[in-house]
Amino acid sequence: MKHRLLGAALACCALAGVGAGPVHAASDQLWISAPSETVLPAPGADGGASQRTLDVRVTHDNTENGVPAGRLTVDASGIAAFAQVSWPANCVPESAVKAVCDFAGMPAGADSVGAALLGLRALPDADLEASGHVRYSAAAGELTAYPVETLITLGDGPDLGLSQAPNQRDLKPGTDTQVRATVGNNGNRAVERTLLSVYASYGLRFKERNSNCEYRDHATGTSALCVLDEAVAPGERYELTSALRVGRKALYERFDHSVLPYSDAALEEARGGETWTPGTGPELDLRPVAARIAAAGDEDLDLSDNYRAVMLDARNTADLKLTGSKVRGDAGDTVTARITVHNRGPAWVASLGAGAAVATVRFQAPEGTTVVGWPQEECAQELPSEEGPAVTTYFCRTPVYLHDRASHAFEVRLRIDEVVRGARTTVETLNDDPELPIRKFDPNLRNNSARIVVNG
Repeated sequence: MKHRLLGAALACCALAGVGAGPVHAASDQLWISAPSETVLPAPGADGGASQRTLDVRVTHDNTENGVPAGRLTVDASGIAAFAQVSWPANCVPESAVKAVCDFAGMPAGADSVGAALLGLRALPDADLEASGHVRYSAAAGELTAYPVETLITLGDGPDLGLSQAPNQRDLKPGTDTQVRATVGNNGNRAVERTLLSVYASYGLRFKERNSNCEYRDHATGTSALCVLDEAVAPGERYELTSALRVGRKALYERFDHSVLPYSDAALEEARGGETWTPGTGPELDLRPVAARIAAAGDEDLDLSDNYRAVMLDARNTADLKLTGSKVRGDAGDTVTARITVHNRGPAWVASLGAGAAVATVRFQAPEGTTVVGWPQEECAQELPSEEGPAVTTYFCRTPVYLHDRASHAFEVRLRIDEVVRGARTTVETLNDDPELPIRKFDPNLRNNSARIVVNG
């Protein structure tokens, strides 16, 4: 299935310092950030067209510096033949196609500022083959920008989009919640039916398994594919409500949903060759917010807003416990030590956003031994250095999720170079990983360390 995906990338251009500037200005670098390309819906049958917004920002790298207020120059003459521009209040038009926009300064500690929100709309008689560029330059104090541009093209078709539902925090396990979003069509053609794809992570449960959906349970949660029969016309908005149960094992949960114009091919591709089970509950329906009639279309003009993810965090804990092992052998023998991370629950633990390991375990070789083998895909070594540890240190990472009452083990091969009675080393979890800090969810850190003992 072929789709046209536009507008997600950012075009950035460095700003070079000219002359004397703020303190440390020579070490700083500023950027103009704008969409590299976007597609405008062509006018509909009634001559009207939906508006697109270009969000243009100015950023810089060295946040120890302050950047004074500046000006962004926008030149839209390249699209004047097929589109018109709506200027925001901070922009002063020099003509219908060119304006100068004031943007605020960035004090030390700030790395970006909004420069302009530009509205673009296709003209009633626009040629579908037309394309052109909106060009930008900027200056702030002694800093001057090199040009950046956005390619604008026209498209004829529907453009489904989902609003971003807010993340949810501090949910109580065993209670219900809802994710509310709006499905809209920003294109110039209607969609007769919509294919909705949904994912709810392991700690969440769908309150209903709807009869117009099919479901697949897997290790990290449940996925659903739903066919929504309501036609979505240009300018029309529908409310989409997903009712969820926050399970007893919930902790860091995730809910994903996306929309596409329905086709048999799109549904088959979404199934991915897996087995799905139809639901038996009431149908999942969209509730209209506004209505407008237009001809139907197939291809979605811009997929950048078709998918959204919502994070749902529950008030829960998971007690990780680390166990080591005891091994024996003679000088010259190679033995296998086992390090195991147990999740004693009650919650499962998953890093479904950042993709961080549930636990990272650190250890060094016991006295008289050398580590000669470890799981290459899960473990890494840090060699001795002047700045780091005096001996080689090993770090082993679990997968990004660990179910309640489940465990994950690492097998480490040790060569016994010299028999040292009772040689031992401590293995411990790193409890302050910024992506997934164990300290925040584990109520008992005392059992997060253990020992490997050789000939003890």
